[in-house]
Amino acid sequence: MINGKRVLLIVLGGVLALVPWFTARSDVLNLLFLIFLFSTLASSWNILSGYAGQISLGHAAFFGLGALTTRLLWLAAGQPLGLSLFAGGLVAVAFALLIGVPALRLKGVYFSIGTLAMAEILRLTVSNRLPVVSALPAEHIAAYSLAPRYFLALGLMVLTLATSYLLSRSRAGLGMMAVREDEAAAQSVGINAFRHKLLALGLSAFFAGLAGSVFAHYHVSYYHALPFGPAWTFDALLITFVGGVGTLIGPVVGAVFFVLLRDVLAKTLVDIHLILFGSLFILVVLLLPGGLVEAWERILALTPKFQARYKFFHQIKSIRRTE
Repeated sequence: MINGKRVLLIVLGGVLALVPWFTARSDVLNLLFLIFLFSTLASSWNILSGYAGQISLGHAAFFGLGALTTRLLWLAAGQPLGLSLFAGGLVAVAFALLIGVPALRLKGVYFSIGTLAMAEILRLTVSNRLPVVSALPAEHIAAYSLAPRYFLALGLMVLTLATSYLLSRSRAGLGMMAVREDEAAAQSVGINAFRHKLLALGLSAFFAGLAGSVFAHYHVSYYHALPFGPAWTFDALLITFVGGVGTLIGPVVGAVFFVLLRDVLAKTLVDIHLILFGSLFILVVLLLPGGLVEAWERILALTPKFQARYKFFHQIKSIRRTE
């Protein structure tokens, strides 16, 4: 990566880190928090589905387990917040490895249906066993502040993107992409397809679980089954497809598009905003199959004199190649 671009990313991160020092507006901090949270969730889904090619429809299970674990350890058991947050990611990984052995034996659409069924079973189980509202105690509500939640979500997003970047340039990441392109061909050259898919599932679940942990720390009250809802899976899927599947910055671009557009439509077109929102996403996916990142690259391709200047976008995009 060009040094100047690295400086630009550092400056951008610094600016985002300074936002709470310049404004205390809860609407601004909430909006940015949601962008960070959805960027993390979509990036975690992208590791499994974009890099390894395993389209999961049960990502909400990992998100929900992270939220449930953190909420129970932090509030019910009185454990330290840091330990509770990290435990959320670990429990999600443990569950992913448990179901990964049988689930990854399934191919294509059967894997997708299997993960969806798994997530729904987990959601119904939590809904039946814990049909109560989880609310912060009065002392936590009195001391509630958005700034720590903001920094936590920002840090998690940076960690997830850094991991995705390093993974896309590692032997393990290239092995995942080889499996994604042609599993039989990858195995013929000595790549253990199952091991690479299981690694992708574990990493994906870990960051999704951490995102759920941050969600649990952020919300004042909600039903325990809420983070297990299928919307968390399909939001991550839509965000990634709109931004660009298998790319590094695609989930971030998609998250910005998703959060800002949803906020605008919800305020201006209250009665029909969900219909318009869904229709716009369908149009983007149909007209821009490579997402907004690829659309930007096509625009740059039409202006050769600016290609060198914007080579950065090609360098941070995940390597797409067939082994």
